[in-house]
Amino acid sequence: MIISQIVIICTLTHTSNASRAFFIFGDSLVDSGNNNYLATTARADAWPYGIDHPSHLPSGRFCNGLTVPDLISEELGAESVLPYLSPDLDGEKLLAGANFASAGVGVLNDTGFQFMDIIRIMKQLEYFEQYQDRLSAIIGTEQAARLVNKGLVLITIGGNDFVNNYYLVPFSARSREFALIDYVPYVISEFKKVLARIYELGARRVLVTGMGPVGCAPAELAQRSRDGECDPELQRVPDLWNPQLLKMLSELNSQIGSDVFISINAHKSQMNFFSNPQQFGFETAKIACCGQGPYNGLGLCTMFSNVCANRDAYVFWDAFHPSERANRILMSQIMSGSSEFIYPMNLSTILALDADQTKF
Repeated sequence: MIISQIVIICTLTHTSNASRAFFIFGDSLVDSGNNNYLATTARADAWPYGIDHPSHLPSGRFCNGLTVPDLISEELGAESVLPYLSPDLDGEKLLAGANFASAGVGVLNDTGFQFMDIIRIMKQLEYFEQYQDRLSAIIGTEQAARLVNKGLVLITIGGNDFVNNYYLVPFSARSREFALIDYVPYVISEFKKVLARIYELGARRVLVTGMGPVGCAPAELAQRSRDGECDPELQRVPDLWNPQLLKMLSELNSQIGSDVFISINAHKSQMNFFSNPQQFGFETAKIACCGQGPYNGLGLCTMFSNVCANRDAYVFWDAFHPSERANRILMSQIMSGSSEFIYPMNLSTILALDADQTKF
């Protein structure tokens, strides 16, 4: 046991020079398979999911291939981190970090109730604490805290609080409780508590994904659009959410006195796809590759669905989730984009700034 601990500590020292631990929180856009281990309908563990993944097998990712967390891991010079519920996440593999995300969740606890057993965001943070306890048992409390402090965090959440809560059904409980202009700041205020807790738990670099154009997803076009244009009511959500999110992150950074929280403008990136998909090499930004019904936007992506032959030609893989190629374009903007796409600095700048280990 002592020998194995020494080996792991030596690995930690080596790994810190080459890459850093990576932690992911949020929903189906970043879930890498936690829901495979849960009794939930929100899952992507069957073909054709994963058709273009390196394994060519469904892994639980809501994509034909790799997602943004996978692509960030590539930039960190590391393998994709494992889902926290994976039995393979143990020993030395803990040093790489963990993915706590769970499809269906939102900022609010009542979001995603229809999916039954999912890892709600505060439970994800409890698992993050548990992870640190497991890590401390292997490399000691001081080294574990140092690994977390030096780690990179990505959190992608919020869309389900609207499409799977506020707008889930006409006259939903939340829509009767709040007008949209009041609901958005309420959810933002709850999100601020989540981010503050992530900071308390040791995170010092946190990428926060803004709200994409939820009214343009094939699922919403199929149900709400008569002419293929984005639904104006749902498009109010990112218009309200994103400026308030940016303001909230700036407030947190000011309180902390450091640029801990970095905002990713997914809305601008994805709206560019809708405005001119051909400019980015796509055939369509309206029709999902996998699905059925108008825009392939009805129901789930299953082995009985229509599946396109060229996934790279589609912005959307399924009714809600982008294709790997769309993820790669977003990743290029996260990595080296201007402040229009990622603020106050891009990931290349972050990695360069943080290369000096004495900074932490």
